[in-house]
Formats: sequence, C-alpha cells, structure tokens
Amino acid sequence: MNILFASSEVAPFAKTGGLADVCGALPAEMTRLGHNVAVVMPLYRQVKSSGCSLEPLNLKFDIPMGNKIVRGRLLRGSLPGTSVPVFFVEQDDYFDRDELYRHKGEDYKDNCERFVFFSRAVLESIRMLKLAVDVVHCHDWQTGMIPALLQIEYAHAQGYENVASLLTIHNLAYQGLFSHWDMLVTGLDWKYFNMHQMEFYGKLNLLKTGLIFADGISTVSRKYAEEIQTPEMGCGLEGVLQKRADVLEGIVNGVDYYVWNPVTDQYLDHKYDARSWQQGKAANKAALQAELGLPQLPHTPLLGLIGRLADQKGWNLVAEVMGRWVRETDAQWVILGTGEPHYHDLLGHFSREAPHKVAAQLQFDERLAHRIEAASDMFLMPSQYEPCGLNQLYSLRYGTVPVVRSVGGLADTVVPATDENLSRGAATGFTFDAYSTEALETALSSAVATYHHRKDIWQKLVETGMAQDWSWQRSAEKYGEVYKRVHQRHAEARAKLLAGK
Repeated sequence: MNILFASSEVAPFAKTGGLADVCGALPAEMTRLGHNVAVVMPLYRQVKSSGCSLEPLNLKFDIPMGNKIVRGRLLRGSLPGTSVPVFFVEQDDYFDRDELYRHKGEDYKDNCERFVFFSRAVLESIRMLKLAVDVVHCHDWQTGMIPALLQIEYAHAQGYENVASLLTIHNLAYQGLFSHWDMLVTGLDWKYFNMHQMEFYGKLNLLKTGLIFADGISTVSRKYAEEIQTPEMGCGLEGVLQKRADVLEGIVNGVDYYVWNPVTDQYLDHKYDARSWQQGKAANKAALQAELGLPQLPHTPLLGLIGRLADQKGWNLVAEVMGRWVRETDAQWVILGTGEPHYHDLLGHFSREAPHKVAAQLQFDERLAHRIEAASDMFLMPSQYEPCGLNQLYSLRYGTVPVVRSVGGLADTVVPATDENLSRGAATGFTFDAYSTEALETALSSAVATYHHRKDIWQKLVETGMAQDWSWQRSAEKYGEVYKRVHQRHAEARAKLLAGK
C-alpha cells in the first residue's frame, strides 16, 4: 500500500518524546514489508542543525490562514540508512524556533495556527509531489486537522477521493486545546464548531477533531485502547472514543533492536547475550557503579529509573518509597532524567545524604541510558498511566527485570511473576495494580526477595524476558492489516455517499 506519515516530530531529525521514535522507525519497517512509504514533517531549527542532507525541491505553496496567505516550500531528505523519503515543510515564521512546541515552559501562543498550516501543507504536498496515497497516517493532535480536511474540503478533489486517514493517539492527555476564535484559523465553517465535531467545552479541540473525522483510530497498546474509553483515563474524550470503539485498535510500539541490543550496543564496555548475561550484567554493573561513584557491591540490587521526573511517571510514589529504603534497605538507586523541580531537589537531597545508595543524573544522556539498562538488576516504572512505554521493553532485552504498575502498555508487555505464569515459563517481571506506595513497595520487596533468595526463579525471569520479541516487525505487520481495513472502510463510506447522491 501507499502510506504517507504526517508527524510533528521524527527521529533523528527532531524529537521531544516517543512519538519521534515511532515515526522514525515504523516507516522504515513498513518499507521492509513491501509498502511504499513517505514521511512529512515541519522543517524546525532542530532539523537544520541536525546535519542531515536537505534537497530544495523548488516547490512552493500558498495556504490561506485566516485573513492572510502564508507561503511555504518543500525540501527533501531521507530516513538515515533507508530509502524512505522525508519531505520537510519549510515556513520559518512558524518552525524556525528554539523549541518545537514551547519556550521557557510556555506553549507558543500560535500553536494552533502553526499546525493547521502544517496539516494543510501535508495535503497540498500530495498534489505537488504527485504522490499516490492510500492512507495518511496522522499522529497526535498536531495532525488532527488532516482527517477533517480530507472529509470536508478534499473529498471531491481530484487525486484525493480514495485517500483514507488513520489517527494514532500517543498520549490522550495532550489534545491541542485552543480558543474558539482559533476556529477562524482552520478555514472551516463555524457549523463544525459543535459538541459532536470540533468543540470541547467551549474550546477548539484538534485531537477530538481528528478522532471524529478519521477513518480509523489507533493507539499504542491494547490496554490503553480500553483505558481511554473510561472516565478515569479518557481525559474528557471517553464518550467520543466509546462511540468510535468499532474503529479503535491498540498496537504496542516496537523496539529498534539495531540500537537496543546488549549483543551489539556501542555504549557498553561488556557486551552479552542470553547465554552470558550473568557475567555481562555483573561487569556492566561494576563499571556503572564505579562511573557514578557508588560502592561496587555485586550482591546489592541496583534499581534503575530513566525518564521524566513527574507525577505521571509515579514519582510521588517513588519518592516516598526511596525515603524509607535509603535508610532501611540494602539497595542502590540510579536515576536518569529531568522534570519537576521539587523532584530535582529531593534527589539532590538523597544523593547528598546517601551517596553510597543514590546516584541521580538530572539530565538526558543517551549513552548513560544504555549503560543503566545493562547494569541494573531491576527497572522501575510505577506510572499513573502509560500509553505504551519503551523502557520496559529495553529492560526485557537487557535482562533487567521490570517492576511496573499494570496499566497501558506496561500491562500488555510485562507478565507478572505469579506461580501460574512461572510454572508455564511466561513470567517476565513484577506488577502491581493499585496506585499506592504500599502496592509499589510490596512489588519491589517481592522482586528484591526473589533476587536474593530464589536465584532459579530470577534466572527464569531474566531469560524469558530476553527471549521476547518486541521488534518493530511484529508491530508493522499489525499496522499493515489496519491500513487495509481503514482503506476498505473509507472506500465503503465513499460508495455509500455517492449512492446517496
């Protein structure tokens, strides 16, 4: 099939989170499966400074934005190591900025205008590049206007009649909420600003817009697809998602095993596989302890955490458990990430009070992230919600036993160490359900007790986890099936529309 990816970020060109990783890896995997794939993204300042090769195409377009016309042009590059073309939408007033979405913690005031422009540019690119497109795969609120524009403005335009749309939700909490006056920027009739289509409690909601008009909806795990239809995790859009449940599917993100693999990892001093993990992890643990100034204690469990220091990631629970464990339990903690200032302060306090137990690196460091995965005995992810999660998948491949809350993608990918799961050789980690310090501490204590006293079970957990296949290939195959269904659904809807006329 002919698939066009539309995304506000794509690794390695521009990234703020997991969305970029997905849109940098999935197109390449779809190409390997025989699909014809192209990608469109904005030309940010971050892209210009990335060192990637850009080819001007001498293709310019003028797009109406409210009461003005805004000009843009297209440049071309490719995903590194592949033949997948990436088309960059250049419009410096919108995209040549220090950051992608915000500055000094505040969202850009014209974000609606910026990404409405980008959505229109994506659709104009199809015409200008003469692309054959079966499905436009849209990602998050930044591309939520595309399904609406396809249905409202492009439905009868030559070359667009058979273009279907799939919208993937990477995190429902981010919806693209704007003033109702931004409806003027969309260029669509005010009649669409109603509770059934684009309006959300008096505001314009671009994610809701996409969910209403898309031919298909996906999200990044099966469990999360269920959760977002509930009041607890639906972020106000549970009713919309319930109504569209028949076109909503959950597909777990994949892992790029060319990058995340302890056998070949460029950042590891000591590489290892499923046969040599005991020696390999012990050597990497000693090396990381030395690097971070922790005592080299081979039998003390090393607990790893990587990511945003935020309540959503369960840090209010972690902080309370750490406070007790630093005083009472023989365990070391290694943390990598940035986030809310009070967690920076707290980790600074723990590092000073117990430097033999806590090593906190308040930054992002790709090299260190790999070394923590390889060195840690356990990896902790007690999230309030987690659409997919990637670190638990990295941990499985690196023989680092996950301790996670059973939500979203964590529930879909970590099999709890119950007697039944252990007996059938399926268990890969430790899970808990309630969002409480008691539940987290119980699961963590069980993991530590198993590590110390049940070496046979620990070995099974590690080796079962390392044997898992969470590669992009399996995810891409499922997306291929979804694309076919979405395209067929679009064709059937169009046939009904034409028959009605």
